[in-house]
Amino acid sequence: MGKRRSNAGLLLVAALVALPFVPLFLWTFAGEWRFPDLLPTEWSMRGIEYLLEPGGGVLGATLNSLALGVSVAAASVAVGLPAGMALGGYEWRFKGAVIFFILLPILVPPLASTMGVHLTFIRLGLADTLFGVFLVHLVPTVPYTAIILTSVFAERPGDLEEAARTLGASPWRAFRHVTLPDVAPGVAVAGLFAFLISWGQYILTLLIGGGNVVTLPMLLFSAASGNDPVLSSALALVFALPAVLALIVALRFLKPDDSGEGRAFVGLGKVS
Repeated sequence: MGKRRSNAGLLLVAALVALPFVPLFLWTFAGEWRFPDLLPTEWSMRGIEYLLEPGGGVLGATLNSLALGVSVAAASVAVGLPAGMALGGYEWRFKGAVIFFILLPILVPPLASTMGVHLTFIRLGLADTLFGVFLVHLVPTVPYTAIILTSVFAERPGDLEEAARTLGASPWRAFRHVTLPDVAPGVAVAGLFAFLISWGQYILTLLIGGGNVVTLPMLLFSAASGNDPVLSSALALVFALPAVLALIVALRFLKPDDSGEGRAFVGLGKVS
């Protein structure tokens, strides 16, 4: 009975999430759709043809967005993980000041900070490059990943690591086989946030990329400003799909696993 209620709840949530995409899907295949018609009076493949058009730039923009999102998420977690361990796992002087400086890039208005970064990137030759856009995307993502992982490590007592060290594990082995499996859900959430923030960036990409680095948000804003609901809807569906898939993947990491600690120590025993 409880399982049926859980499945029903999941179906309801899925239906609520999918509901806003219904008009986007209909507009993608609409040839003519006027108010107050419930469905399009004519159907067309113009939206799909635009997405698949070789010279349309949608494929290149999608690849740019994916490359930026994945690389920014990986780099943000790589920076935020040790920061979270230091801030959440230990007490030391001036920790509050360090947290403030970490949060400063997202407290300052993005446009103001990006203008200063842009001037620096011009001098360094990083403006109008994909690598420059990658670096500027780290400005809003690293603070979020660091704070998320700080809260994750703040809730961990650290007893498992001490037990592993007592059993003869090196600090690296204790981190790899005990700490990392335990904080994997938090790392997945932090990576998901970083990916979504990078995936949806428009202002930072436009200012630093200078129009040479084209991503999906830039195409979507251009189509929306052109007052073409068919192309806007088609791009919006493509824009939303990777974010939904990333959320599904992250939720798989959030499944409770009562045997995680046991597997960690089994793996620890195999490499000790």
